[in-house]
Amino acid sequence: MLKPAGDIRVLVVDDSGLVRDLIRAILESEPGISVVGEAVNGLEAIVKVASLKPDIVTMDIEMPVMGGLEAIEKIIAAHPVPILVVTALTGVRTAFAAVSKGALDVIEKPDISIENVKRLISKIRLLSNVDVSAHQLALGRKNVAIAENRPVQGSVGVTKAALVAIAASTGGPQAIHSILSRLPRTFPAPVIITQHIAEGFTQGMVDWLNAATPLTVVVAGNGDRPCAGHVYVNPAEHSMRITAQGVIVLGDREAGQVYNPSCNTLLSSVAATYKKEAIGLIMSGMGDDGVTGMNEIRMAGGTTLAQDAKSSVVFGMNRLAVERGYVQKVVTLDKIPAELMQRVGTRL
Repeated sequence: MLKPAGDIRVLVVDDSGLVRDLIRAILESEPGISVVGEAVNGLEAIVKVASLKPDIVTMDIEMPVMGGLEAIEKIIAAHPVPILVVTALTGVRTAFAAVSKGALDVIEKPDISIENVKRLISKIRLLSNVDVSAHQLALGRKNVAIAENRPVQGSVGVTKAALVAIAASTGGPQAIHSILSRLPRTFPAPVIITQHIAEGFTQGMVDWLNAATPLTVVVAGNGDRPCAGHVYVNPAEHSMRITAQGVIVLGDREAGQVYNPSCNTLLSSVAATYKKEAIGLIMSGMGDDGVTGMNEIRMAGGTTLAQDAKSSVVFGMNRLAVERGYVQKVVTLDKIPAELMQRVGTRL
């Protein structure tokens, strides 16, 4: 549920006066949003969060005196508040580390294009609703690794999945990071991910994920053949599907798709190719992308899972899939790695 009009108070943090002015102009052009303060570095941001008590903070990363990463960590510890990292493309690799510190999302510094203005306003409205304290508690911040080659308990004759397909949007990166960090290098099935993300951000997210998991995380390439122990992330600039021959094919963004890259495109192709050997996992995110694709996996005999509400930044995509009966099991974030291990089995 969105906050009532007039109830969203924003603190803008950036060392560039021009950027602060642009963000202020964009936000204050929208009814129901007001900029209650500005800060030029992380240290000033900490003080102003405590005194102004904003509903949400936009945070730059590279700043003098104190950078955004340290400021985010201190703010979340002392005065938990939704934080949206607003960064230049040159800072994307560092920016994703901010998600590990407690930031909810990362977007590119806006320009005056209609699309970017809408994206910033939408993120502010959406994220200002998040109860950060409750969300941090639900995440658990546990990094208990699953033992490699751990025996899996399962029924005789149950089909073990050959591929895990993940659909995610807002709040997805931190949840995916949590899952991958707890899977062993011997995980016996490939993982393929479509995450709604801005163009130019995919490689930065992949680098960040790669540092957290013994699996090999790559930006998916045209012609890749998914193999065990690897994670393939849909590049933001392309639609992605898997052919009947088990090969990744990248295409242009699809006309008429509200969300890009499209989760439905990936999940539908997984359903058609892997059928009962597919696992579909729908995670935190706004809207309905991935919902029909989850149903296709279910109808094809595959397994459908959803991230639980408490650990989701936005219980949207996953909520719709659950409400429509397309999800066989809702799983808390901390139990998803073990759930996946059980369903793929161990092929020693």
